[in-house]
Amino acid sequence: MRGPSLHLAFDVSRTKAVLRAAEPFGPDLTHVATGFPVGGQRGPHLLEVPLDDFLAGLHVLSDWPAPDSVEWDEDLLALVNDVFDDADQAASCLDEAPQEDQPGAGGPVDGQAVTALLGPDWCADLTDFQLRDISRLLSMRHGANFSVPGAGKTRVGLAVYAAMREQGTARRLLVVSPKSAYESWISEGQECFGDPPVTAVMGKNPDPHAEILLVNYERLHRSLTGLAGWLRAVPSMVILDEAHRMKLGTEGTYGSACMALGPLSRRRLILTGTPAPNGARDLENLLSFVWPGHGRRVVTQAVAGGDLAHASSVLRPLFTRTTKKELGLPPFQPVIRTVPLEGLHREIYDALVGRFTARAELSRDDFDTLGKAMLRLLMAATSPALLVEGSSRHEALSFQVPPLDIPQNEPLYGLLQRLPQYEMPPKYRELREIVSRNAAAGRKTLVWSTFVRNITSLELLLSEFQPAVVHGGTQDREEQIRRFRNDQDCLVLISNPATLGEGISLHRDCHDAVYVDRDFMAGRFLQSLDRIHRLGLAPGTETRVTVLAAESTIDEVVALRLGEKLEFMGAILDDPAVRQLGDLQEEKPVAAGMDEGDMRALLEHVHAVGAR
Repeated sequence: MRGPSLHLAFDVSRTKAVLRAAEPFGPDLTHVATGFPVGGQRGPHLLEVPLDDFLAGLHVLSDWPAPDSVEWDEDLLALVNDVFDDADQAASCLDEAPQEDQPGAGGPVDGQAVTALLGPDWCADLTDFQLRDISRLLSMRHGANFSVPGAGKTRVGLAVYAAMREQGTARRLLVVSPKSAYESWISEGQECFGDPPVTAVMGKNPDPHAEILLVNYERLHRSLTGLAGWLRAVPSMVILDEAHRMKLGTEGTYGSACMALGPLSRRRLILTGTPAPNGARDLENLLSFVWPGHGRRVVTQAVAGGDLAHASSVLRPLFTRTTKKELGLPPFQPVIRTVPLEGLHREIYDALVGRFTARAELSRDDFDTLGKAMLRLLMAATSPALLVEGSSRHEALSFQVPPLDIPQNEPLYGLLQRLPQYEMPPKYRELREIVSRNAAAGRKTLVWSTFVRNITSLELLLSEFQPAVVHGGTQDREEQIRRFRNDQDCLVLISNPATLGEGISLHRDCHDAVYVDRDFMAGRFLQSLDRIHRLGLAPGTETRVTVLAAESTIDEVVALRLGEKLEFMGAILDDPAVRQLGDLQEEKPVAAGMDEGDMRALLEHVHAVGAR
């Protein structure tokens, strides 16, 4: 027979393996397809299999009747060989698990020996825990650094690259990160190397002269062709910074792009302090990027029995982690302040979840139209007025002072349209009190809210404190942050975790944070906490974090689910501090990314309130 009996190659997206069988071997390909239940046979001679599943099931090909006539695409064959090498190394690491308590521990580290590996051009200082993490990562072909924000993961990543460059195994570094982290990568590159590498931000095309190329997750997918060529040109390394952004794996746009580029590099490294914000599936996808065909299986097997302490001990050799305890930061414990809902606010919220008063019954159709969507309930727990369309998308709510008397004979839905005339939300009152008290003591306050309209409303409410405001539509973000840091009259910064939850340090200027609302995204919550509690905090500094929660609303569901997620993440990372942050202390009275579990908890809440 002329030609190959079976040809194996990447698909166009490089996230699937394509198997093409010659005419006589159609039945044999069908037999192979049974070994890849996740794959899809596109005809008698064509089979497509997700890359991770293909790499995990390579043994299925051992039964091919004509092995000598199998033809491999060069890139795919190189990846398969790497996978076998990586699997052996990962297995060796798992068999030689360090016995120390800390995830990154591996015995004493010779700092001079590690520094020597980085080459004479390296000129930056390294802490003991950074030396330990670098040593651990260099002992593996690919790796993961799950250290907390502020532990210097950027410097550790550059050090690993420096060692590869010194060995001659890498000459370029691609960093995928949020835009907010660009400044850190550029400044660290200048500080760590005597002769700083040429660093560029991805434009329309990759800069061929750049040694370090920065690209954000949002533009990664549409830049795949250019980036693939840039990585192939010389031996390269890829780092995913804030890697939890590709936690959906090939099911998400970011993840599929990362998975396509990963195999083109000599070394893959992921950096994130929140590797499993929604559970084991997130960790599976992250480690699938690091070790295709092996990472997912290791995690699945580790957590299968439900013993997270055992899972942590199994997985610990595959990553390094510096904890907050190692950073020597003063401890802090977020508190939750529960505020009661009364009057129209209570009546409207209950109507949204199906509990109607006589007045609300007159507007049942209107409230059913608003629906029970998670985002609407989160808004309503803060202020139902946020649900009413304004003259513009983010029009601020303006409250009547003093409030008007509530008409007794008007339908509830009509009152909702003019709610700011009659009531101010209890969360707004509590927030104003906290900010005012902090301002009187000379303390600045960082205020978090999920919703932009809430942010603009709070900007108006807190105008006397000259707030800085940063959200996705803010054009002068740097100026707003500069003003908060340097202007003594600017006592408040209002933002949302999606915009400012990563890549910025505020711990030298602010030690108080208030969450007006939270969604179900545990990773964002942890990341946002670390804006004011990170390395460099002055000894003895008191960090105060308050979470506002409306009584008997979705806020209680959010608190429950975030606690469960942080409990899982803390157990997997063997970090009690993470688990503690999920168990908020109830403050004594003083005066969203949903998964299936979140949805179940929300439905239970809606049914429970509606059944009253």
